[in-house]
Amino acid sequence: MSGTRGRGPRTAEIRPAGSPGSPAGTGAASQSVLVQIRALMPGLPPSERRVAEAAIGDPAGVAAMTISELAGFCETSETTVIRFCRAVGLRGYPELRIRLASAAGTEDSSAGWSGAGSDIGPRDQLSDVVMKLGFADTRAVQDTVAQLDLHVLKRAIDVVATADRVDIYGVGASALIALDLQQKLHRIGRSVNAWADPHVALTSATLLKRGDVAIGVSHTGDTVDTITSLAEARNSGAATVAITNFPRSAIVEVADHVLTTAVRETTFRSGAMASRIAALTVVDCLFVGVAQRNYARTMKALERTYTAVHSRGR
Repeated sequence: MSGTRGRGPRTAEIRPAGSPGSPAGTGAASQSVLVQIRALMPGLPPSERRVAEAAIGDPAGVAAMTISELAGFCETSETTVIRFCRAVGLRGYPELRIRLASAAGTEDSSAGWSGAGSDIGPRDQLSDVVMKLGFADTRAVQDTVAQLDLHVLKRAIDVVATADRVDIYGVGASALIALDLQQKLHRIGRSVNAWADPHVALTSATLLKRGDVAIGVSHTGDTVDTITSLAEARNSGAATVAITNFPRSAIVEVADHVLTTAVRETTFRSGAMASRIAALTVVDCLFVGVAQRNYARTMKALERTYTAVHSRGR
C-alpha cells in the first residue's frame, strides 16, 4: 500500500483495524475496535455516524442487539449498518457484535480506576484531577500502541533512516512534538529541522528533493498550514509521513505513510494533553527504529553528545 514514486498519484499507506498483521498489540483487534470507530467517526456519513455513536456509547448493549434492532435504534437501514461495519474494517455485523462484546469487557476491567474515565468537572478534587489525567494519558498510550500498524511504521522508519534530509512540520501543540523528534534525530547525527513557522516551513518544503523526507504532525489532521507544507514537500519529490489521530482526515491525502494515535476526545483539556503523550509515543517508536539501523554509530553519537553537555549540568 506504500505509494509509488514518480508521476502518478501516491496513496497513503494505512490500514483499517482488523487488517491481518496491522495492530501491534496482543489481542489488539478486539481491543481497538472502539478506538478505530472513534478515529473514523468524523469522516462517516451522518447515518453511519449514528451507528458509531451507539457503538461507542454502549458497546455491550449494541453487541446484544440484532442488526434490525440496531438499525431501528439508529433510525437507519440494515444496509447502512453493514456499510459501517466494512468502513471499520470488519467483515460484517456478527464480527462487530463479537468485537464490541470483547471491547466492553476490556472497558469494564479497566474501570477499576472508579470514575477515572470520566471527564474533569469544575468540582473535582485535586486527587480526582490527578487520577483522571493519569488514566487519560495511560489509556492514550495503550490504545495507540494497540492499533499502531507495524508494517506502516517499518516503512516510515525505512524512509527516515535513509533520508538525506528530514523536515518536520507542526504548529501549535504539534510543534512541540515536531521539536521533540527533531532533537532526538539530531542527537544521532541526522540532518533534520523542525519548522513551526508556516512560511518558513513552506519555503523549506519547496527545496526538498527525491531522497528527502517530510513529516507532518497534526492531531486533527486538518491543520491547513501543516497540510500545505507537506503537500509542497511531496510535489518537490520528498517522501511524506503524517502523524495524526484521524485516518480519514485531510492530511492523509498528502502523505505516503500515515502513523495514527488513538486518543479519546473529551470536553476538557485532558484529551488535548493525552494527544501529546500519544504522539510522543509514536515519535519514540519512529526514533528508536531509526536509531537501531546503525546501532554502533547511534551509540557513539549519543555518547559524544552526552559527554558534551554533561559538564553543563541538567
